[in-house]
Amino acid sequence: MADVQTITAGVQKIAVRKDLAVPMRDGVTLAADAYHGVDDRPRPALVALSPYGKELQALALTTPPQRRPSPMWDGCIEAGDIARVVAEDYVHVIGDLRGSGASGGEHVGNYNAGGVSLGQDAYDFIEWVAAQPWCDGNVGMIGISYFGSMQVFAAAERPPSLKAIFVSGGHYDFYETTYHGGVMWFMPRAAREGRGGDSGWAFTDRVKSRMLETYSPEEVRARVAARLEDPDIAAWPNLVHLLHYPTNHEAWFDIVMNELDGDWYEERNPVNLAKNIDIPVYLQIDQGRGWTVDGHIELFERLKGPKRLDIGSYPPMQSRPWVEEHDTMFRWYEYWLKGVDNGIMDEPAVSVFVEGTREVLTGDQWPPKDVSYRSLYLRPRRKLSFSPELMGAEHAAPDGFYQAPLTVTDKVEMLDWSTPPFEEPTELVGAGAAHLFVEIDQPDTNLILRLWDESPSGGRQLVTTGFLKASHRELDERTTEGNPYHPHTRAVPVEPGVVQEYVVRLYPFASTFLPGHRLVVQLSNDEPLADEHNALLPPDAFHLPVGRAVTHKVYRDAAHPSRLVLPFTAAG
Repeated sequence: MADVQTITAGVQKIAVRKDLAVPMRDGVTLAADAYHGVDDRPRPALVALSPYGKELQALALTTPPQRRPSPMWDGCIEAGDIARVVAEDYVHVIGDLRGSGASGGEHVGNYNAGGVSLGQDAYDFIEWVAAQPWCDGNVGMIGISYFGSMQVFAAAERPPSLKAIFVSGGHYDFYETTYHGGVMWFMPRAAREGRGGDSGWAFTDRVKSRMLETYSPEEVRARVAARLEDPDIAAWPNLVHLLHYPTNHEAWFDIVMNELDGDWYEERNPVNLAKNIDIPVYLQIDQGRGWTVDGHIELFERLKGPKRLDIGSYPPMQSRPWVEEHDTMFRWYEYWLKGVDNGIMDEPAVSVFVEGTREVLTGDQWPPKDVSYRSLYLRPRRKLSFSPELMGAEHAAPDGFYQAPLTVTDKVEMLDWSTPPFEEPTELVGAGAAHLFVEIDQPDTNLILRLWDESPSGGRQLVTTGFLKASHRELDERTTEGNPYHPHTRAVPVEPGVVQEYVVRLYPFASTFLPGHRLVVQLSNDEPLADEHNALLPPDAFHLPVGRAVTHKVYRDAAHPSRLVLPFTAAG
């Protein structure tokens, strides 16, 4: 047992047990720190597990919370407010996953997909914590993002002492975390490899590539050569370097080498594990990063036990160290870990903040209100209208844009269409779709859509986004009106010069357009380097640009009804 130290945080005295050795069933030992009150009695414990390093999480005791875009914001300080946890009379236990920090063993692939499952380690860790004299046997979990995903892995293993979890901003379907609509997202590089201002994984020398573990050197070389044939990859120096020297960044190498969905990602997809979870689960996510909103909703709908879904307000990036949502979290754990009937289970299962009116909708399911899907058609002169176009292509000529690679220009071309100013409050809640009839002169491109709420003064707030790599345009059987799904299991090259319908998923959102406001939709094939939304994100939280020059023609005539399909509520 580690020695107990006493530290002071403000006026608060905290007992700290440093470098605890937590045994796993295979003999590997994980390292942990435990923080609790100075009086010697057992308490419920909140466990935080990640590969980001327990010492980094300890900065929550000394570093004031930073909001993006502060340069002091570090995306990896996510285990929660240690002093607050202790003040609420819990033990805060922060552990390093195997292959990271001070823990033993190796971490193979993302989410340890090639080695011992993270859920198995979490089970052993939780049961060890519950058996300690400073724990009363009741355990919950704490932390956002990676820490949140770990909670789902743990709950799916059903450790007897884990009584409930509270997940904020987790990442679930790992393919959808790393490829949005088939378009590679750079943020996993930041989180795992320490790029763009994030500290990254601790001691990545013990993080091993599953690709390198699985395939012979000859097979790896052949697969690398095939991946470099993608002009998007070949145009990006960092990725060219990575593919030639994979042992420098082995976890990121695995992501780049697996651009299609399938067994590689699905084997330990947390959404697929939801069927095994029977303890109470609280899911919280803020609007602005649609793929995580989508994942929380999908997980919520698959859970069978007591559950809550709370979709909060924009912007998408919480403070680091993470301090938000603690009030609700402690109400949840007060009920499930301490047995205090505080009324939280009498409240509606779903709570959604509506941008615009800043009201909160509640209900028993997602979406919390009945919706009807209505179409807004792309019309001439960059207009959006509820009425479809009646003219043929000879009169309603297509809109178009040419995008040069970002290796030779720093200008991202965009098309936009907008509604007239709304005359009355118009509420939309749910997912949506964009049906675009596009002629492309290359075998592939990206289609990136962003919906904005534009005020009469011209100020804008992001409403939702949609991404689709054109070669991933196939839909699967889950698709319904306004709710498309793409399998992403194969890439089908575009036939240049042919008008093709592309259906882009618009991630779930909740927004009311007030009188005088407009709905604006933007289309591009790359992301702008800086604007009102991207300034709120960490550096490198962008998508892989298209590596070739592409001309796009968007048809919006009677034969090609390009349109948005959006979820209007009865109030809308």
